[in-house]
Amino acid sequence: QVQLVESGGGLVQAGGSLRLSCAASGLTFSTYYMGWFRQAPGKEREFVARISAYGRTTNYADNVKGRFTISRDNAKNTVYLQMNSLKPEDTAVYFCAGGSKSSGALYYSRITSYKHWGRGTQVTVSS
Repeated sequence: QVQLVESGGGLVQAGGSLRLSCAASGLTFSTYYMGWFRQAPGKEREFVARISAYGRTTNYADNVKGRFTISRDNAKNTVYLQMNSLKPEDTAVYFCAGGSKSSGALYYSRITSYKHWGRGTQVTVSS
């Protein structure tokens, strides 16, 4: 049974930092590209960042580029999202997801490119 468990969310002031973690089990982690998505109240789930299976390639949404960094440790089956210079508009539930489609390198921002999802962790940024 595949499980993705996010942690590290919380309440932070604008300009602060948080580091999210996502621990994976039940899958061959090093064969999956991993992504982070987020969903704010009343809004659709949106792509945040993605990292290739061996960590050689990363992709970011324009609104987090330069502030967020995705990384992974395949020895620990864990993917991270370092979030700096947080803004109130970053407030959302953050989800990690894993995919293995061959088209994932091209369509990495699509929800349908990911097979496995965590339950999410809340990030709240106060102004």
